Amino acid sequence: MEAERTPKIVGVVWGLLVLNTLGSAGAKTIVPLPRSLIQLVTMGALVAAFTLALAVNLRLRIRASAYVLLLTLLLVTSLISSVQLESGFGALFRCFRLTLFVCTLWLLSRWWDGSLTFVRHHIRMYFAVLGSVAAGLVVSPGAALPDLYGGRLVGALWPLTPPQIGQYAAVITGLTVLLLLGRRTDRTSAAVVIVPSLVLLGLTHTRTATLGLMLGLVLAIGSLLLTSAAARRFFTWAVVCATVAAVGFASMLQAWFLRGQSKENFSSLTGRAKVWDALLAAPRSTGEKLFGVGLGDKSFGGLPIDNSWLAVYNEQGLIGVALVAAIIIVLGGVALLRPPSLQRACAIFLISYCAIASYTEAGLGDASPYLLHLALAASLLAAPAAATALATPEVPRQRIPRWAQRSEVR
Repeated sequence: MEAERTPKIVGVVWGLLVLNTLGSAGAKTIVPLPRSLIQLVTMGALVAAFTLALAVNLRLRIRASAYVLLLTLLLVTSLISSVQLESGFGALFRCFRLTLFVCTLWLLSRWWDGSLTFVRHHIRMYFAVLGSVAAGLVVSPGAALPDLYGGRLVGALWPLTPPQIGQYAAVITGLTVLLLLGRRTDRTSAAVVIVPSLVLLGLTHTRTATLGLMLGLVLAIGSLLLTSAAARRFFTWAVVCATVAAVGFASMLQAWFLRGQSKENFSSLTGRAKVWDALLAAPRSTGEKLFGVGLGDKSFGGLPIDNSWLAVYNEQGLIGVALVAAIIIVLGGVALLRPPSLQRACAIFLISYCAIASYTEAGLGDASPYLLHLALAASLLAAPAAATALATPEVPRQRIPRWAQRSEVR
């Protein structure tokens, strides 16, 4: 039996999940958008995604997925910690949101067969998001490069912060480079995505996204070196260009990397370390250490945590940290056990990028783009569905003696 074709509506569902994870907090837009309206749009997108996924999968056919199973266990941990209402009723709402997110992934797992279908959906949707950022930059450069963010690029049409834009640009750039190396796209199409994405990434001055892109591509392309001549050529040229840039533009790169910050501010990771120290020093009960205080807004003392592991520890406790670590370890282990392929390389890039970004960005414990990136990696690592016959097994034919084959003539 031939593999089941992915319905077009599945791409719509994936796009709605992307819209939901854009968030509602960010820079000031050209046309002021009430936060309640943005939350209505993002939450409505999630409800629509779940409804469409259920409609296209009414028989509730799912595939076994260690990734979504671990997410389900993380959801249970979040519910246990949130029912105590230490983080208010907002924690229960976030649990409801995470429940719909996980259920939608379960419904979509039916079409996780190791193909590149979801990679293309991923690139198209985030490229559309970056298109809105570029449009805002053209319409109002002042609003898109505000002094409040130190002249870094923000979303002027939809409230997006520089780290968000940098993340989207880095992820689709890396995936497109890998598709180009695997000859799954042509150079013109790849340039249309890569060139503007890199320009927007440069304008955001996002160090985490830049490092995640470079290191993720090194690991991903490294997994292809033994089987792909194109990967070996690209790796060689990349090393040459990096060496030339490091020698000839060292001062310019250093200035871009420091973003005008002092060495003290840079060493404290723009003040993040102070929040982390305060969070770890705060007294906690045994229950709070194990299960956390419930899903919140990823802040502590009114300041953003900006670290996925500490945010999970604060909201879902040590059990949540163990589950998130299990997600990264399981996906990484499966990727290492797979034979070299383009799908494996894309999964390695996504897993390594999320692991690198988790140090200075929060999002691995709640519905977020990072969990969507890892879901894409899980879909790439899924084994193709076995072709199983639906009909009743054929009964072996019995040998009939010759004398029985002759009909008597009476």
